[in-house]
Amino acid sequence: MRYLTAGESHGPSLTAIIEGLPANLQLDMQQVNFELSRRQQGYGRGGRMRIETDRAQITSGLRFGRALGSPLAISIENRDFANWQDRMSPEGERPPELARVTRPRPGHADLAASLKYDLHDIRDVLERASARETAARTAVGAVARQLLGVFGVTVFSHVLSIGSVSASLTGELSQLREAAGKSPVRCADPAAAAEMMKAIDHAREEGDSLGGVFEIIATGVPAGLGSHVHWDRKLDGRLAAALMSIQAIKGVEVGGGFALAVLPGSLVHDEISYESEKGYFRLSNRAGGIEGGITNGEPLVVRAAMKPIPTLYKPLQSIDMDGHAPFTAMVERSDTCAVPAASVVAEAVIAWEIACSFREKFGGDSLAEMQSNYNSYLKMMTDR
Repeated sequence: MRYLTAGESHGPSLTAIIEGLPANLQLDMQQVNFELSRRQQGYGRGGRMRIETDRAQITSGLRFGRALGSPLAISIENRDFANWQDRMSPEGERPPELARVTRPRPGHADLAASLKYDLHDIRDVLERASARETAARTAVGAVARQLLGVFGVTVFSHVLSIGSVSASLTGELSQLREAAGKSPVRCADPAAAAEMMKAIDHAREEGDSLGGVFEIIATGVPAGLGSHVHWDRKLDGRLAAALMSIQAIKGVEVGGGFALAVLPGSLVHDEISYESEKGYFRLSNRAGGIEGGITNGEPLVVRAAMKPIPTLYKPLQSIDMDGHAPFTAMVERSDTCAVPAASVVAEAVIAWEIACSFREKFGGDSLAEMQSNYNSYLKMMTDR
């Protein structure tokens, strides 16, 4: 499977095209729109979330809720385009009175992409580089989640830290998921969540921004997805790439991650056991469900670190690209903290990569063929 997205932050719409979905997969568009709504929530979001109410429209590849096996096209209207038509019209001549954006913001793609593509108006860069693009990827991930749901795979996330405030977590995965879903900052530790919101309020008052760390967990993932035989087939590598492609993500861990680097091997590797009812399993899960680039049947656990959003209401020093005079960087409408929202986007990209690995492993042009192959594989694993 593969997909492409298109669209600018203040353009007419965002578009995603998915190729490779098995025919006869039943899609619930309410679930897609639910995921889009989750992406727009979270304590610390900015004014754009009060303008947009994202809803996905399928324009091809679906008939009466059933995938046809042909490309699935998804469109998400940008309601704010009505206020930007004079500046973002796809057609016509550029108005002579329209000022160019020439002051790049530190931490954004503004300067690097302007130089790379020989663009002289930074708006040509920032409109596509914007995290608004992740709405399309969230819709794609929502489709992937429904394919995974057929096979009993679930994906959820929770926030571990925002700024200097870290959560202290205990309990089962189901409890973690439920508590995170009720939290405005998607943190399962109520005391830490309250401190995180205070930190966000303080940063907003200071014209500053905050980053943080979140964790994504996938359950029900069978052993055998991914491969050890080539670098680009290792599932942990693909998951890391997917997370790093999300705007503002600067670090990724699988399982115990960086914490494992300071421990001896005897305290790192997961011992293996076997029971006739459940087959092979690990006595711990420091590997995060992946060994040698292949899932091992344990829950898949990955983490991502998000830097503070670089658009600040007390902007940093920059240089005007016209004449190179020093200026403070321009200010675009922005969030104070988007860590909770980013965790929802992370669920989407992780769900997509797992779904792709399912499609590669079990094939099938139709859902029934894919299920038959999956069931045969499980039987073979049980007989080992």
